[in-house]
Amino acid sequence: MAVYIGRKERPVQLAKPADSFDVMIIGGGPAGLTAGLYAARAGLSAVLLEKMFTGGQAATANHVENYPGFDNGIGGPELTMAMERQAAKAGLAVRSAGVSRLELAGDEKKAELEGGMVVTAKAAILAMGARPRKTGVNGEEELRGRGVSWCATCDGFMMKGKKAAVVGGGNTAAEDAIYLAGICEHVTVVHRRAELRADEALTKRLLEHPKITVIWDHVVKTFEGEEKLRAIEIENVKNQERTRLPVEGVFIAIGEDPDTGLVKDEVKLNQEGYITAGEDTRTNLRRVYAAGDLRTKPLRQIVTAAADGAVAAMAAMQDLRFAPARERELQAQPAT
Repeated sequence: MAVYIGRKERPVQLAKPADSFDVMIIGGGPAGLTAGLYAARAGLSAVLLEKMFTGGQAATANHVENYPGFDNGIGGPELTMAMERQAAKAGLAVRSAGVSRLELAGDEKKAELEGGMVVTAKAAILAMGARPRKTGVNGEEELRGRGVSWCATCDGFMMKGKKAAVVGGGNTAAEDAIYLAGICEHVTVVHRRAELRADEALTKRLLEHPKITVIWDHVVKTFEGEEKLRAIEIENVKNQERTRLPVEGVFIAIGEDPDTGLVKDEVKLNQEGYITAGEDTRTNLRRVYAAGDLRTKPLRQIVTAAADGAVAAMAAMQDLRFAPARERELQAQPAT
């Protein structure tokens, strides 16, 4: 029986102790939701395990302009909630629970959930995504949630009528700055290079915005404040001169680190911590697949995460349905 918890729009199928599925998917972003959709439509019993809310970082995007099919763009929450409804309608079971431990090397894949429940499956799709990268400088952790944030759409409302800064120069930084400019008195973008890495269209909008200033060739050295953020100290990377910039909010968008801590002892990772997997999403472990931002790939976008999810689900279906028969066929062949 389905039990509904969390957001009213989301049907959540609670697992019983030692529930078993064909496929378990760890992570509820676009990669995980698409994997669940394709697995369920292929007739596989599938469960998605997500500690937080489904949608991942895509759900925090105020406006997504580059996802196919939406010529005027779409809000991140609206897009990911539609993905979730579609997957649930197809038969995906969604479990709101964190995974504390994974066992992936054997034929039976096991996920121990927070609280002690165990979910098992014949195949596992890893879709935990990536986490926003930190600067690592003084005051960042102390002022977290008190002026320092990694999510403009989550915390930007607190900056209404105030001065804020965005650290970074990619698409996320540009999108955050443009979004915040509609709320804040003024937004300053601090970027370590002499040009932005954002798409041309975003760059043009940012540079032409009357409420956005870009400070080139600078990095943040200190976050100042006691009870809340008061200013940041920035340094010129060329001559090491430092400047104090009074702001009440800083939104950090300097990249991501893969969320692969749960699997680092079993699944092969590269030097940056991303799961080593090709376009077929297969990892070094049998019937274990990596989809989305945590795998080695040249482009990390919502559309490529969704594509990974579809590929991973189809790879799992092929391996579950056809590989055993092929293995039996090979074993039955006489030795030469």
